[in-house]
Amino acid sequence: MSESPRTVAGAATAPPVGVSLAVPETWWEFDVRPEGRDETIRALIDARVRAVPELAPYRKDLVALLRRMARDAHDAGALYCGCMAENFEGVPLTAMVTVTVVGATDAQGAALSTDPQAIAQSLKTITPRREGDAWRKVSTVEIPGVGLCARTVGVEDVPVERGDTRTVRMALTQTYIPIPGRSEEIVLVSGASPVLDLAEAFHDIFDAVTGTFRFAG
Repeated sequence: MSESPRTVAGAATAPPVGVSLAVPETWWEFDVRPEGRDETIRALIDARVRAVPELAPYRKDLVALLRRMARDAHDAGALYCGCMAENFEGVPLTAMVTVTVVGATDAQGAALSTDPQAIAQSLKTITPRREGDAWRKVSTVEIPGVGLCARTVGVEDVPVERGDTRTVRMALTQTYIPIPGRSEEIVLVSGASPVLDLAEAFHDIFDAVTGTFRFAG
């Protein structure tokens, strides 16, 4: 997950309201907390290998990959993580969608507007100078049952981990969702994949998944 030019500080420790999100049936969903993720991942992989024995030779690789994704999601403050990890004709296809509640403040702690139009205006577009450069488009989208939200879509250089100066280029879709009745926090739904040749397809997938987001409870 990247931190956009609109700085968001301090992930919340718990969602202020319940949330729900649907991912494709072939994706993996698991507990991102350190105390629960290893057992959950092992159980998921055992069940998937029983259903698809062809995955057995890849068990160790899948465990390592999902553990890394879960760790990265937890370290970024995510409350939810859904992952795609498939092997297509020898080519690994991976992607991740996370849900995070973040404080609507800047780096100095000053309050930022949670109005979607204001958020969109505060986000910067990135125009590539040549083919292969990073890029970002900013817009607003309407999510059924939720309302208007700010969104960025692009191919961006994302930090390897928090505090690390190294980056990895990812197809990235981020949607900023206002929380009804709250002005100090927003929900950030972030979809990312390192498979840049399929960036357009993954942007469509992330759009579809984010479109299932709902507040619950």
